[in-house]
Amino acid sequence: MRDGTIVDSVKPADSAAFEQCLLQEGATQESCLTTVGFEQCTLGDLGSGECVASLSEAKSGSFVNPYTLNLDSLGLTVLLGIVFLILFRYAAKRTTSGVPNKLQCFVEMIFEFVRDTVTSIFKRKSDLIAPLSLTVFMWIFLMNLMDLLPIDLLPSLATAIGVPYFRVVPSADVNITLSMATGVFLLIFAFSFKNIGVKGFLKSITLHPFNHPVFIPVNFILEGVSLLSKPVSLGLRLFGNMYAGEMIFILIALIPLWWIQWVLNVPWALFHILIVTLQAFIFMVLTIVYLSMASEED
Repeated sequence: MRDGTIVDSVKPADSAAFEQCLLQEGATQESCLTTVGFEQCTLGDLGSGECVASLSEAKSGSFVNPYTLNLDSLGLTVLLGIVFLILFRYAAKRTTSGVPNKLQCFVEMIFEFVRDTVTSIFKRKSDLIAPLSLTVFMWIFLMNLMDLLPIDLLPSLATAIGVPYFRVVPSADVNITLSMATGVFLLIFAFSFKNIGVKGFLKSITLHPFNHPVFIPVNFILEGVSLLSKPVSLGLRLFGNMYAGEMIFILIALIPLWWIQWVLNVPWALFHILIVTLQAFIFMVLTIVYLSMASEED
């Protein structure tokens, strides 16, 4: 979205000629757009009703933009982060209001669960690790929870305003999961530099596991692969599980009989609640473990 255009969404260059073309027998949107010509939609075209799904020619032509930002995933990620902050702030503000309500009990249960998990893994004192773990768990949980919405609900609303493709589950976008994993990766460096310094960090990747100068190249390769595998595995694990779950919902929705959809959807949705929670928990635990390892002085 670098230049304000909507990727994969085009409009006819001449709306009147396009409508006339569609009235002809055997005419399709693609053939009429090819005949009349088309332009890529911009933000100002949203809601105008002129934008249609993109053609293969548009995808392979001059409209290709390598700097595209997935605003659907980014927007929902930010929105769900705001929802998390509002809910927890509201519950925290009402802690002195007498008998706790159901939301306060729910928030307190999550808080104690995350706190116990952190204290059982992270043995050093840190003002960052507990808030970070709570944020990671709830943020990913809310993103994963979007997978339980009807798969065509939000995309249909987006199509009505001229956005032909809309991803509802941010954690099923590899850009989002790898970005979060990269954030954890940078924190590993920060914790390592804080506890053992830059010199100590360099020693840890050049003099381990073989403590001899001759083996520095071998040690660097081994430790470098181990270090780089952490964010890759962290991000791809979350992406793979959520993408697979989303694809199963889509495949079920392709079945033409609605009662078969219900028979398959309900059990899978109930099982998917476990996956949604488990993936958020795994990401949080691995974040704590990686930062705990980075905090070790040895």
